[in-house]
Amino acid sequence: MSPEERRLLERSVSLAEDNNKILHSMKRSQRYASIMRAIYWILIIGSAYGAYYFIQPYFDKIISMYNGAQVDLSNVSKVIQSFKK
Repeated sequence: MSPEERRLLERSVSLAEDNNKILHSMKRSQRYASIMRAIYWILIIGSAYGAYYFIQPYFDKIISMYNGAQVDLSNVSKVIQSFKK
């Protein structure tokens, strides 16, 4: 093997090792990005569920008040119609 061929071979090996380091770094970064994306969505869905869990009693009260108001209004309209007859 000539010195020129040996130098080219060593340079190729050096480039291959650098490429290997870069590829491993990219793979590691992608793995961390995937984990962070999963944590992000878990936090968003969890906070939405938590907000619903804590706000649900207030929604139930509002809905029951609305239904009660509908019943009261229908009773008032029945009383008014009974006076018209």
